[in-house]
Amino acid sequence: MNTDSNNLSKSTTEKSSNDVDLLALVFVLLRGWKIVLFFALLGLIIGVLYSRYENPTYKSDALIQIDTTSQGVSALGSNISDLVSTDVSPAQTEALLIKSRMILKPVVDLLHLDIRLNDPSINALDKINSDRTHTQINTPEGVALKTADGQVQISQLNVSQAYLDQSFTLVRSGTDNNFTLSNGFDDFKGQLNKANYFRGTDGIIQITVNDLPDNRHPITIAKQSLQNTTDAINGALTVTELNDKTGIIQLSLVGSDQQQITLILKQIVESYIDKNKSRGSEETTKTLSFMETQIPLLKQKLEASEATFNDFRERSGSIDISQESGLLVAESSQIDSQINELKLKKADLTTYYTEEHPLVLQINDQLKVLNNRKQSIKGDIAKLPGTQREFLKLSADTTINREIYLTMLKNYEQLKIVKAGQIGFARIIDMPISTYRTIAPKKQLIVMLSILSGILFGILLVFLKSMLKNTVKDPDRLEIKTGVPVIATIPRSSPLTRLSKNKKTPNRLLAYIDHNSLSYEAIKSLRTHLIFGMPEHGKSDQRAKVILISGESPGVGKTFIAANLSEVFAQLDQKVLIIDADMRMGELHKMFNIEQNFGLADYLSQKDNESTTSQSITEYVHATGMDNIDFMPRGQHPKQPTTLLASKKFNDMMSQLSAHYDYIVVDSPPILAASDAIILSQYADKLLMVTRYNSSIERQLVYAINQLTKDHVRVDGIVVNDVQRGVMDKYSYHYSYAYGNNK
Repeated sequence: MNTDSNNLSKSTTEKSSNDVDLLALVFVLLRGWKIVLFFALLGLIIGVLYSRYENPTYKSDALIQIDTTSQGVSALGSNISDLVSTDVSPAQTEALLIKSRMILKPVVDLLHLDIRLNDPSINALDKINSDRTHTQINTPEGVALKTADGQVQISQLNVSQAYLDQSFTLVRSGTDNNFTLSNGFDDFKGQLNKANYFRGTDGIIQITVNDLPDNRHPITIAKQSLQNTTDAINGALTVTELNDKTGIIQLSLVGSDQQQITLILKQIVESYIDKNKSRGSEETTKTLSFMETQIPLLKQKLEASEATFNDFRERSGSIDISQESGLLVAESSQIDSQINELKLKKADLTTYYTEEHPLVLQINDQLKVLNNRKQSIKGDIAKLPGTQREFLKLSADTTINREIYLTMLKNYEQLKIVKAGQIGFARIIDMPISTYRTIAPKKQLIVMLSILSGILFGILLVFLKSMLKNTVKDPDRLEIKTGVPVIATIPRSSPLTRLSKNKKTPNRLLAYIDHNSLSYEAIKSLRTHLIFGMPEHGKSDQRAKVILISGESPGVGKTFIAANLSEVFAQLDQKVLIIDADMRMGELHKMFNIEQNFGLADYLSQKDNESTTSQSITEYVHATGMDNIDFMPRGQHPKQPTTLLASKKFNDMMSQLSAHYDYIVVDSPPILAASDAIILSQYADKLLMVTRYNSSIERQLVYAINQLTKDHVRVDGIVVNDVQRGVMDKYSYHYSYAYGNNK
């Protein structure tokens, strides 16, 4: 039973801890909402500017089918189709071929795509203001570009190898038809609408300028190399096969001008189709050329064999070949055919089996029988008369030559028909058209992504800042880190915060500004804690109890705590003295609207021969105008404040003052700024460390307390000042309730 209870308690504690950690992350994010909002707005601005900076991008598509089966030859018969190869490149290979220089170079030459024009007078602000800028237009007639002062048009530009990819500047000379072409080294003078030929340092330049802007508007012009031009086209061109093994290729080209990219893609398609058509008829053309050379030779061979055979018949007369001789010749021909078939079959089997395989041995036996029979037939034919043997030979030669010649002639005529109707294996399905639909920039998407990126960056920065800064937020964490209890959390006073913005405000004590606030009640709670925790006898064995208030760094509010704590002690009809021991930068005199002169530094700086009686001390202690509260300001800035605090004179002063007051509240310099607090701690009955909520660095506070501990100084409590209440503040131990008159 006890074990189950412990496990349940542990599980509940872990779950609560996880919830607290997640909630803490949410609160960290909510506290940094201004940073997140700033970067969200910054992302919005960047997204809007970028969407206006970029020119609209358009897209043009085309479809081509790669037909690997229908080539127009097979319809003429199996014999002729065997003469023309049916192997074609697959669609993926054709897609790569389309992006080759073989296909793109004719398009580059036709549309002058290697000539690049640019208007250098257009800057980033112009692009943002105009939402879009003009781009060059390439046509078979030349290249044109619109500017604010007119149009530039170039119909020809050829340069030497050294001038490729080198920028030139074109400027109209005055109001006449002259222009100047410059590259920074050479200046060339030319005329409009005329083919100009220049010889420069690195070679020749041929250029024909048809028009230029007025007002000496400069234009940048360059002749790109073929490689750079085709690379630029391929960067905007996408060639892919639709789905898998469909044989349909989709060509897509993107650019900033819809008509321009449609024209370029159309020329690419036509260039590919032309190359494909010539490639498809290439084998047919080669076959016809071969036949045209062989047909006359076969004809001569046939005529020669016929002449020889006829001449033999005229000399020998009519010879009647016996039936037995005809059968021998026919059987010999049949045996040759069988032997060839068996040899092919054996070659196929020996690729899988050895010579000792039964099937291979069986074929060898059959070949042996056929070869023996063939030799036997040759012997029978050899026994025939010589005239009959010669007749059979010449007759067979004539028959074979006639069949070869007629077959070749027939195939030649069929291939001529095929070539006339051959169309290649690629056909156009869809030619590119202008849709005028922008595909980029997607303004709404860009703006949304920019805002989202800004928000994410802001969140990351908030978390990173929180991780690196690690400000004071959790009193429980402070107690664990320092080993010192947090004895009070002082909420922020809104009226006091508003008044603090006006430096001329005379009095900033909570009793006069916000006496019904939670802040004032928290100060009273701190007073109660000190009263019950105060030792019966002070360190000086005098009447007064000394409370030393310090902080780890400037700006934590220790002066605010010291002044208001003194005021609430005075309400108990206790005589209170508050000393501003921060002789460097103390501002406690401003809280009581008293001049800083004639204070602690002035008293301690007196020479030894001067009067040091209690009567002289009273000259440096001033009445505040409030009941039971006296104040000793810091005085004039001394040269060595730490030495003065360590002097015997300060010790005597504290002894004298302790006899006249119930409480002495000492406001000391920050721990990390000076060692004064360590010296003052020997007179203190209570040492309080003030830190500011969500402002003080936790590591600095821990380090300051550790420094005191090393010097054997005990910190009695931590006061967390300026705690902000609200949904975004996780650690707020106060409720929206205050004692007193709320009228």
